[in-house]
Amino acid sequence: MRVKKGAGQYSRYGLEHHGLTNLGEVFWNLPTPRLYEKIMIRGEGRLSHLGPIAVRSGHHTGRSADDKFIVRESSSQKDIFWGKINPPLAEKYFDQLHKRMALHLQTYDIFVQDCFVGADLEFRLPIRVISQYAWHSLFARNMFIQASPKELTTHFPEFTVINAPRFHANPKLDGTNSETFIIINIKKRLVLIGGTSYAGETKKAIFTVMNYLMPKRGVLSMHCSASSGRDEETALFFGLSGTGKTTLSTDASRTLIGDDEHGWSEEGVFNFEGGCYAKLIGLSREAEPEIYSTTRRFGTILENVALDACTRQVDFEDDSFTENTRGSYHITAIPNASISGLGRHPKNILFLSADAFGVLPPIAKLTRDQAIYHFLSGYTARVAGTERGVDEPVPVFSACYGAPFMPLNPMRYAELLGKKLDRHRSQVWLINTGWTGGTCATGTRMPLQRTRAMVKAVLDGHLDDVATEQETFFGLHIPLSCPGVSPEILHPRTTWRRKEEYDRQARKLAGMFAENFQQYGKQADRGVRASGPTVR
Repeated sequence: MRVKKGAGQYSRYGLEHHGLTNLGEVFWNLPTPRLYEKIMIRGEGRLSHLGPIAVRSGHHTGRSADDKFIVRESSSQKDIFWGKINPPLAEKYFDQLHKRMALHLQTYDIFVQDCFVGADLEFRLPIRVISQYAWHSLFARNMFIQASPKELTTHFPEFTVINAPRFHANPKLDGTNSETFIIINIKKRLVLIGGTSYAGETKKAIFTVMNYLMPKRGVLSMHCSASSGRDEETALFFGLSGTGKTTLSTDASRTLIGDDEHGWSEEGVFNFEGGCYAKLIGLSREAEPEIYSTTRRFGTILENVALDACTRQVDFEDDSFTENTRGSYHITAIPNASISGLGRHPKNILFLSADAFGVLPPIAKLTRDQAIYHFLSGYTARVAGTERGVDEPVPVFSACYGAPFMPLNPMRYAELLGKKLDRHRSQVWLINTGWTGGTCATGTRMPLQRTRAMVKAVLDGHLDDVATEQETFFGLHIPLSCPGVSPEILHPRTTWRRKEEYDRQARKLAGMFAENFQQYGKQADRGVRASGPTVR
């Protein structure tokens, strides 16, 4: 292996241990300014107004869920929750792809970042990200916890990602579904990614690894954001993409612990990452000032964001390339971010759902069993595409609010959550950031300022002793009042002009909840099963 002179500080643990030999120039742990230079020289991106680097990910502008596999091998075979979400791939296919990928990379320069996952030193995982693109190396540097110069000399990666977007699989030979692949091999501690330039694949592959490793050590791994208040009380925000997880946790009055991935150990909450990967479509200075400021600084990656070729000004309203525009930035870009990435046991936990049926209350207090039920359900909804004239919402049930990244049985995570709730008496709330007064076709989106007011009331303790009313269809306990929010919007039925239409939609969604929960059968205890919606 030839290492370019002055290419950066590198570990003594060479790339030959990953099957990579006879390579071109290898750039080890380049700092951000040098990666900027490489990105510009190689034509991988453009400098945008005030310093972010703007890049394109090609035809893959989001995760390729159908192209992700876990290798079926003896060390993890009994642990993996095999199925559509975690499809198996034979070891022989992984091995032959690995060999061909190594040969492919011999004709390219590559970039290496040695870093860590997990802010808690007891559970920290050393990782290595080997990239074909310089901007992917910058992404890894932004998103994971950077190693110090001293740590780099002795860095021993316990998991490695090899990301080669220009290398493609042959489905007929390699057992894949397409030319794109994301394959995790637990036994070899290796992830292979090819055929896609979407940077989020690296982030979520390592998250999947942590979701395999952490529960085995008694840590609940969570797809959530986290923040803490002045008295250091911690809050967790669970939610799928588009529900407001990053937005609501990034608040100038609180300290951001992390925006997406965390662990909950016996000592408290800790961030897995060192950066944030925010969705930017529709971003404005007025609604999200902290996140907006990150898009006007050196070091941020703007992925698939519209850019004026002359002025290099960005347009966050332009979704002509994709709606999934993203910003990757180091967590220190948020002025009130936690440097340690650590927090206490959460006092409040908020489940965020963008309900496009418009029937869930904007805020509800959950019992312990209801919390487990909704955690396993992981509900949100999306607006159906209009190209076929369909305006009905599309329900999405994603166990643990992150099923695509959960390699173990969802009940494993739910049981851990139950134990944590019992021990630490955390209060769980359901927040609807979706529609009110009708469905996505007839109602209006819940204003962000109202949602912020309800979240603030929860975190400030103003709803702790407020009386609640149990609604009919979902059994949810709705506060009778909330500071800064008109009482009439707290119960969703009162916001609909046609009450019978609300009843029809609520009954419809309740049936969908019940149907989805049938997959857990008797795995969930009786109290949890009885905490779901009443179907009439």
